[in-house]
Amino acid sequence: MSVQRRRERERADRERLILSTARELAEQQGWDAVTTRRLAERIEYSQPVLYSHFRGKREIIGAVALQGATELAAALRSAASVADGPRARVTALGRAYLDFAAANPAVYDAMFQLDGGLAFASADTPEPLQDAFAALLESLGEVAGEGVHPGLFTEVFWAALHGLATLTRAGRLPPEDAERRTELLVDRLAVL
Repeated sequence: MSVQRRRERERADRERLILSTARELAEQQGWDAVTTRRLAERIEYSQPVLYSHFRGKREIIGAVALQGATELAAALRSAASVADGPRARVTALGRAYLDFAAANPAVYDAMFQLDGGLAFASADTPEPLQDAFAALLESLGEVAGEGVHPGLFTEVFWAALHGLATLTRAGRLPPEDAERRTELLVDRLAVL
């Protein structure tokens, strides 16, 4: 292995360590606890090394958001692939989305609540964010209904899921009715 390749591998390993440590810290203590100083201490590198990878917390949040979008897209596609029929796919999609949000609150915040410097709904939207939306669109497009633009329908369905995830996490919706809410959303919005 050449010296250049080894250095590239070591740099990629350090970057993964920074991001996994940031995620871990954010999941344990919230994003306010994620500082460059604390990250540098935890990964046992100096702050200048950390800054050689990311210009600051905002870029770290953005990188975590992109990781999260990739993971969400995989979870959505996996859920939809094992479901039989349009209704089952849309229900599985809703459950997978809400389960992801509940299991990864800090990552979900990085994706949708915090400023990670990422562009949404524009030509500059990064590929992982586009792919997460595409994972929704793949199953939701078939249930949008006649005359309804599939992308617009997907945006509305996604917004409803986001609202359910956010309100449930904030304790504003009782968790025992989560399944019934998902079923109601599918029943009312999807043309099956």
